[in-house]
Amino acid sequence: MIPTATYRIQFRNGMTFDRAAALVPYLKRLGISHLYASPVFTATTGSTHGYDVTDASGIDPAIGGREGFDRMAAALKMEGLGLILDIVPNHMAASLENPWWRDVVEHGHKSRYTRHFDIDWSRRLTLPFLGDTFEAVLEAGDISVKPDPKTGKPSLAYYDSFYPLDPDTYVGSEEEVLQINDKAAVADLHDAQPYRLMSWRDAPRDLSYRRFFEITGLAGIRVEDDHVFDDTHRLILDLVRSGAVDGLRVDHVDGLADPKAYLERLRKEAGPDCYITVEKILGDEEDISPDWPISGTTGYEFIADLSDALVDADQLGELQAAYAGVAGAAPDMPTELRAAKLLMADNNFAGELATLVKLAESIHEEMRGDAAALSQTAIRAGLRELLAAFPVYRTYGTPAGMPPEGRQLLQRVVEHVRRNQSAADLSALPLLVTVLNGDVPGQLAEKASTFRTRFQQLTGPLMAKSVEDTLFFRHHALLALNEVGAEPLPREFSLQRFHDRMAARQRLQPQALSGTSTHDTKRGEDARARLYALSEAPQVFADAVARWREMNAGAVQQLDDGPAPEPAVEWMLYQALAGAWPPEMAADDAEELAALDARFQPYVEKALREAKLRTNWSDGNAGYEEAVKLYAHRLLSLDNEAFLGDFAATIRPFIRAGSVNSLTQTLVKLLSPGVPDIYQGSETSDLSLVDPDNRREPDFDALMQQLPETTSPLNSADEEEWLSGRLKQHVIARLLQLRKDRPELFSRGTYLPLSATGKRARNILAFARQYKDEAVILIAPRLVLEALANLANASAAAWAETAVPLEAPLSGRRYRDIFTGRIFDFNDQVAVNWAFAEHPFAVLVAE
Repeated sequence: MIPTATYRIQFRNGMTFDRAAALVPYLKRLGISHLYASPVFTATTGSTHGYDVTDASGIDPAIGGREGFDRMAAALKMEGLGLILDIVPNHMAASLENPWWRDVVEHGHKSRYTRHFDIDWSRRLTLPFLGDTFEAVLEAGDISVKPDPKTGKPSLAYYDSFYPLDPDTYVGSEEEVLQINDKAAVADLHDAQPYRLMSWRDAPRDLSYRRFFEITGLAGIRVEDDHVFDDTHRLILDLVRSGAVDGLRVDHVDGLADPKAYLERLRKEAGPDCYITVEKILGDEEDISPDWPISGTTGYEFIADLSDALVDADQLGELQAAYAGVAGAAPDMPTELRAAKLLMADNNFAGELATLVKLAESIHEEMRGDAAALSQTAIRAGLRELLAAFPVYRTYGTPAGMPPEGRQLLQRVVEHVRRNQSAADLSALPLLVTVLNGDVPGQLAEKASTFRTRFQQLTGPLMAKSVEDTLFFRHHALLALNEVGAEPLPREFSLQRFHDRMAARQRLQPQALSGTSTHDTKRGEDARARLYALSEAPQVFADAVARWREMNAGAVQQLDDGPAPEPAVEWMLYQALAGAWPPEMAADDAEELAALDARFQPYVEKALREAKLRTNWSDGNAGYEEAVKLYAHRLLSLDNEAFLGDFAATIRPFIRAGSVNSLTQTLVKLLSPGVPDIYQGSETSDLSLVDPDNRREPDFDALMQQLPETTSPLNSADEEEWLSGRLKQHVIARLLQLRKDRPELFSRGTYLPLSATGKRARNILAFARQYKDEAVILIAPRLVLEALANLANASAAAWAETAVPLEAPLSGRRYRDIFTGRIFDFNDQVAVNWAFAEHPFAVLVAE
């Protein structure tokens, strides 16, 4: 069953199955067809997200266990709602709480779960969970032999962690082993284990298992193995087959060895009616593979597409130039992207790169014959260039080789490298491409397949960490564009491109999720919508930043490595604060200022560390971080009266324009191709910052109270309705009911772009959906900052002399405005001031 709309709930942090069950009546009133649950399987103690699964065969007792889950599923069924589960096939927790992982730690390659995890057994299993090297920890007396409090068996104890010993090293002499206290003897005992305890700092260079991105606490699992698939999916499939679960969201599909094969197996086991989507970041002009048996992606690309409709392309360059003036130079983004990728390859993913170099060197030695030997240095140089130039997350080669589209992509990458990196040693490129394509002698096919898989599992994390978690925290011209799924390289923005992307979405993945906020987005959808408006008045914002910097100049500290914060970071702080500022907060409200500061401080710390310029996660610059956080705190201090008054007054027009952008964004999501996904709480105003701020639980009681029990007229004349998000919530409820009433129109309807003519043509976004005799037209405002003094007084007269022309099959028909009930008989155009007579937006349904 294809959902008409989903609602994402983050379990844990207080959210349980019983609490979710209590929300079901509200979700039904809102118009939701499916609750979309974050991972619910047993995870590490205290997990805040559930992606660190420790037991794939159990539902987490911390959120209600199987009994609670069954109660929630029954509540959903009683109200006619479905359930979608977020599943995690790529990794599990590398934790002693995980019985499979613990068994591997204890028994090494003899464990029955050895093949469950993606481990290199040519050496001992590395466990990078010490605060220093094993030798240093041992010398400090922080590691010793003690009985495990849970099992009584001898273990290597490190604070609260008890690493089990291989039974072969103590069976029959337990008491003797437990008496060991000589450091040399402890070291010898450690050396006899199938694992090696090591410092967390050494993980990037020396890890024996595949991990999720940079997180050593999440170990890759091998679902390409049928036995592993069975063990990890048994409960998932039981829930699907029982009818309790209607859909699955596959986390990080690009991390799998063979995504297509996995999805084919999942589809076969889950059945044709299970709704399956994948978390997949699509590059610019990249489309989801048409032979994957899924409904589409989770919708990050949809956020990027929306920016084309809401950014003022004519003035964006001026904003970027103003930022460059403050920062000191305009960034060369291709060069910056290359540098970020090489930084990550050489440091954070140094071990993964070294593994590829060794594999390629081994293959080369076996196949080179009389050809000159390639040095390890040359192979590494070639690999670095391929990785740095890779434009998408990955190719999709299989053990059989590289498909044609993958070969073509590799060829384009090589051509790009040869054109742009003439100074690099590129002598190994032919070898690397040959191996990646699988054009090797038969006896080397397995090694080549391993190399190809490892390469493909590295390009995605490298891209994500270089772009989303580095580059997007370094350059701040317009923060709304620094979003998951966005393109880091400069591109043109246009309304026509938006229409083209929506038409492609209808053609390629009409049943994919369309999200605007998730637990991973860099900021809430309404903060993003507000910041888009900065592109409409770049000089106003630039002048304001200059004033604010002068007002707060005394809070800048001069450190040995430069001012803290530096000018570019000041720009970032003011813009991020503009996005998060509560719309009705007074500049002298001490309690609200303190609450915002408490949310802003973690954001500032994360932004500085992710940028990896003057501090980072592994080698923090405490002095710099503290100076910038003190500056940010000063911004929100009650005694900073002059600044706060100026700031609140300056951003007020942007808050208003952002509210219009927010509603337009919502209307587009609900009416364009795809299945609209509502992230918890974002049905009203969502001004959240990056996680953990965006994972706070919304005030569900308030959400339920402000949604009327029955359909009532919209009140767009009250500015507070816009700013609070109540208008947005009511619009969502009305349009989701329309989607339920006309499912084929939205699941199969053609996307028809419409253009506006006349005085305010550039301020109109319009399109239609049409299927057989059914049709719906959306007319919504855009780029309204200069025209909008007051939301409540945005009269229809402002839209005079503006029209939306209609052609067959839309022309010559009668339409009803879904919000007002007014009837219109349109011939060849819609007069916008008529359509906007009661609300500055219109959804017109053909009668």
